Parts: sequence; structure tokens; C-alpha cells
Amino acid sequence: MFDQVTSDIKVAMKAKEKEKLNALRYLKSLLLENKTSKNPKPELDVAVAHQKKLKDSMQAYPTESEQRQKISDEIEFLKPYLPTPMTEEDVRKIISEILSKMEKPHIGMIMKELSPQIKGKFDGKAANKIVQELMNKS
Repeated sequence: MFDQVTSDIKVAMKAKEKEKLNALRYLKSLLLENKTSKNPKPELDVAVAHQKKLKDSMQAYPTESEQRQKISDEIEFLKPYLPTPMTEEDVRKIISEILSKMEKPHIGMIMKELSPQIKGKFDGKAANKIVQELMNKS
């Protein structure tokens, strides 16, 4: 991913895409910082964590604000480096499979098994609500 970001920075520089260039440079700095840390994480985890922080910070701004739009644009620039998002239906199928394997399931057990499968692809809070909903049905 680091090499891909580096080459995309060159493309953005040539195309004079200032906002995209800034977003990619920041991602590259995060990847570089991670690479040189004592306990480096997978590059995908770094990109996913950055996207999550951006989404969280977006909530602090009014809907039509310029800053919120900039953050939204930055999230769009990062999409090629992130896993493809899962649909709610996909997550429901995974949860159902997990439930069928367990004798006495509880939310913690299910989330522990579900989280690695949906990391970066689906919102954990939304998944937790789905788990609660499905558990209440059974």
C-alpha cells in the first residue's frame, strides 16, 4: 500500500490536485510512522483507523459546512486503499453463521468472532445493534 500511495502522490502532483495530494501525503506519513514504530500494524489497519477518525471528526461540523465537505472529500480519496464495504445483509449472514455454531451465545462472544471479519468493512456499532436484534428474535 505504501508504494501505491507514493505513486498516487506523484500522479496527484502532476494533475495539481491539491486536496487529494494533502490527503495522500498525510496517509503516507501515517504509514511511514507505523512502519518505523516498535509494534507496526498492518498497513490496512492504519488506513482503516484513519478513515474512522475522519468519519468521527466529521460529526463535529454542521451538515453544510466547508470543513465537513473537506473531510468528506478526504474520505473519498482514501477509498481505493480500504477494503470494499459490506452490506447489512452480508453482516446478518455472518452473524447467523456464528449464532448457529454456538450453544449459548452472548453478545460478547459473537462480537469477538464477528469483529475481525468486518473490520474496516462495516461499522462495529451498527453490527452490535444487528447482533442484539438477532439475539432478541431467537
